[in-house]
Amino acid sequence: MAKSRAFDVRRQSGFVFIALSCFVLLYLPIILLVVYSFNAGTSIAVWEGFSWQWYVSAWQNEKVQDATILSLIIATCASLVATTAAVMAALATTRTTKFRGSGLVFAMINQPLMIPEIVTAVALLIFFAMIKVATGYTGLWYLIIAHSAFCIPFAYMPIRARLQGMDLNLEQAAADLYGRPWRVFRRVTLPQLWPGVLAGAMLAFVISLDDVVITEFVKSAGQDTLPTYMLGQLRRVITPEINAISTVLLAISVALVVAFYILSQSKKQ
Repeated sequence: MAKSRAFDVRRQSGFVFIALSCFVLLYLPIILLVVYSFNAGTSIAVWEGFSWQWYVSAWQNEKVQDATILSLIIATCASLVATTAAVMAALATTRTTKFRGSGLVFAMINQPLMIPEIVTAVALLIFFAMIKVATGYTGLWYLIIAHSAFCIPFAYMPIRARLQGMDLNLEQAAADLYGRPWRVFRRVTLPQLWPGVLAGAMLAFVISLDDVVITEFVKSAGQDTLPTYMLGQLRRVITPEINAISTVLLAISVALVVAFYILSQSKKQ
């Protein structure tokens, strides 16, 4: 009697075709976007020659400059706040024994991942509107707080995964040698946790940088970030300048992923 082979999805008929089709459908639009960002004409669908003019135009556009600076400020602040909160939450949920309600705590931390973003945006809009009416303040901190809250689970997941894979005996040994909790964290836990912290911070930064829905609902007048500026331009006139800005955002995301990969590999050596 012949032995039954273990199930392997790669051996199923049509697997290669389906996989290639998924990659084509996923990446072909992105490739076309990058290609047409170098279009010499004003059309986003008709190729009229190679040119850098739309990158130069975007670079010299004062509105794009202001939106970019604002996006970087918000993304940097949100990344720092979200990563700090995520580290504390990850330590609290992995370095303690399971307690009653720990599943509820985990669900609450990851709430932005489970609830549609539009629901979170509407809730934040109502909440901040009440505060604006009561205080009269309409500054940038609303966007920073909203982005930070939304980015916490994205930073939390890689940090928690890193903590769960770490050897707890090293921390226990340091504590047995009369190391204070903060000293044990700074000298033992954090050096091992650093790749996860870096991954969480980069992920939170990228999520905040390209967020549209929450920003569109929470922002006040004159607080256009780069994604909301692009959305506004798409409603008026579409030029390859939008392709150029999108290509730069894509390059930043890819650069962050590559940088994290290099740092994580060097950390293992």
